[in-house]
Amino acid sequence: MAATLLIGKDDALLEGLAQSLAAAGHRTRIVQTIRDGIAAAAESLPLVAVVDRTLALDDRELLSMPLARGGALVLFCSEQMDEPPLSSALQRSVLADLTLPLERHRLLALVQRV
Repeated sequence: MAATLLIGKDDALLEGLAQSLAAAGHRTRIVQTIRDGIAAAAESLPLVAVVDRTLALDDRELLSMPLARGGALVLFCSEQMDEPPLSSALQRSVLADLTLPLERHRLLALVQRV
């Protein structure tokens, strides 16, 4: 089974998500930066990459992240705030843009569906 890659700097949030996904039978890996995520993805293609929206806005390398066949990119923010709009290329590449942990059940459903 392909893993879910969690990318962000909020360790507590990502650890909680990893535990929720593990309880549902999914393997996860947590990294802090998109560059580390790309390196981890090159080693073992993730089925889903869940990326902090703030990092995604600042780093165009995200679009080059390798994913398993049929894989998906999901963005998240940790609270409801006025975020700048996504570039059109990033919008086309993203399956969902979630507010976590509020929408953690939606994330779990998306990961199971992919």
